[in-house]
Amino acid sequence: MVPVMSLWIPILASAVIVFVASSFMHMALPYHKHDFRSAPREDEVMAALRAFNLPPGDYVVPRPASMADMKSPAFVEKMTKGPVVLMTVIPPGPPAMGSQLALWFLYSILVSFFAAYITGRAVGPTADYLAVFRFVGATAFMGYSLALMQNSIWYKRSWRTTLLSMFDGLVYGLLTAGTFGWLWPR
Repeated sequence: MVPVMSLWIPILASAVIVFVASSFMHMALPYHKHDFRSAPREDEVMAALRAFNLPPGDYVVPRPASMADMKSPAFVEKMTKGPVVLMTVIPPGPPAMGSQLALWFLYSILVSFFAAYITGRAVGPTADYLAVFRFVGATAFMGYSLALMQNSIWYKRSWRTTLLSMFDGLVYGLLTAGTFGWLWPR
């Protein structure tokens, strides 16, 4: 067993490597360019929504008042007529990525921490590279990827977008695994 606190160097190093790799993947590689589509007549849609002054948050339209309401003829008619919308409203203004990048880095540390914890319980301090790689890689992949499928299952997010993001998670998991295998205490 390897105490998680003795793994702080691979935890931080892997988070830095994932942070840099994710920045490169999202800025330099084009495969996420089509994750979101523009609404037709975007200016008109924005003007219509602006009139409601929606506070930031998650919304669904139409929204039933209760489980029983989902079976009401009025609600069924709204769903049938459409549009059915799931949307997230964010605060207006120019993009400020600082807090999002900081949270992403903290999330990467969290994923690496759990990968360290699980691997530290599964293998000893003299474990070979491949044993460490397997446990860390599987754990980090789960942390970066598996919950993304819920968005496609429940919220109808594009499976293409979800699978591309899961591919990113696979890359992050492999980078995390390689870092831990390299820096594992011997």
